[in-house]
Amino acid sequence: MQVLITIALIIIGVLLFEFIIFAHEFGHFITAKKSGVQVNEFALGMGPKLFGFKKGETQYSLRLFPVGGYCAMEGEDQESDNPRAFTNAKVWKRMIIIVAGAFMNFVVGILLMFIVLVQQPYFESTIISSFSPNAFTASSGLQTGDKIVGINGYSIWNTKDLQFAIQTLQCSDVDPDSLAVYKEDCANLPVKTFIELVNNEEKYYGEKLTDEEYNELYRILNENAAAIQAAATKEEAYDAAKKSIDALYAFKDLAKTEEYTYPEIEKRDERIRYTADVEVERDGEKITLEGVQFYTEYKTEEAAKEKNTKETVVRYDFSVEPLEKNFGTVIGQTFSQTASLAKTVWQSLIMLVQGRFSFTDLSGPVGITRAVSMVASEGLKINFMSAVNNIIFIMALITVNLGVVNLLPFPALDGGRFVMLLIEAIIRRPLPRKFEYIVNGVGLALLLLFIAVISVKDIWQLITGTFPSI
Repeated sequence: MQVLITIALIIIGVLLFEFIIFAHEFGHFITAKKSGVQVNEFALGMGPKLFGFKKGETQYSLRLFPVGGYCAMEGEDQESDNPRAFTNAKVWKRMIIIVAGAFMNFVVGILLMFIVLVQQPYFESTIISSFSPNAFTASSGLQTGDKIVGINGYSIWNTKDLQFAIQTLQCSDVDPDSLAVYKEDCANLPVKTFIELVNNEEKYYGEKLTDEEYNELYRILNENAAAIQAAATKEEAYDAAKKSIDALYAFKDLAKTEEYTYPEIEKRDERIRYTADVEVERDGEKITLEGVQFYTEYKTEEAAKEKNTKETVVRYDFSVEPLEKNFGTVIGQTFSQTASLAKTVWQSLIMLVQGRFSFTDLSGPVGITRAVSMVASEGLKINFMSAVNNIIFIMALITVNLGVVNLLPFPALDGGRFVMLLIEAIIRRPLPRKFEYIVNGVGLALLLLFIAVISVKDIWQLITGTFPSI
């Protein structure tokens, strides 16, 4: 049964990928037809032809390898005297034909995103509803009710933006003697007390705590944490921490039978934190909170001992308010989150140029296939539909990615061709065709070489077990 489920997921993934390719090429195809440009072949897949048929002037083909497709227009990459050749169409028509493929990618992205989101019971806003008892973000400036609208200049439209912005923060040293760090340490003291009491409940209370008692003890912890996070001085923060510990021991009159002391704040020479300047809407005004610190921890005990900042992880320490699900929010979130995918792709390209991402972070067809397999496996831990939805979401990301990348002004890509058409429109005469063919040919060769190199890298990572996790 597991084998059949896996095969079904593979088929779904391949079909969705081919649908993405079909939509892109169909965008070129339909606009070329409507513009009077002759289309010689419309092919889905690459390599040897499995079967096909000819209707009118166009050959329709299904080819062996499901890794691409093409819309071959007369005179697109070679000289042609045909009056219906691509090069003989008006420049504005050629512009529309060129960008139509990427446009269809975005349309498919919206459709796939809608399929995923319409199944969700509710959505999340970017308005903070509560903090964990030892929240770093609360100790360094954020407050309940804040609507996060920007992180380090990156606009936050929805939770997808929020996740991307937080996960791509950079880790750095912060002042270990700052008030924010001190408040974090103070907030950790009652948390440690809470953990001690709960983990040894029978020792302290003579019996296991009921769910109601556990919730009440946590409420006491959480309620007293606010005073620590809001403290204006180190003295206020430590006093609030002691009062929080007192409140925990007061539960079920434990203080009458147990002696306890207040832990001292551990002093360290350095502290590392994921930090950011966060723009929020608070009380109707936009304000920027500088140096907000996010919950930071080492991945392993060994990394902590070695103080290996490359082995750290940033985590959420706050919750956000839910959004009611209705027709308006479904449509709004569909367009917003699809736009966020495009923005994420563009920002990732910028970070790649800046050196924030390395060559090993890139993936080609092999890596994409591996990623789809991984998200499908994670979804299967819940149920079959979760696996399908994970694949649909990844495909939404792939189609938007394809749309954005295709519009880059690089030779052989749609964006590069569009730039040449734009130059032609400005100077009011076509560029030398031989020059166009050479530039696009070189660009295509470089792209194919790049894909080959990336594919070899992906295969090596799979063999050595170093392929990054999702």
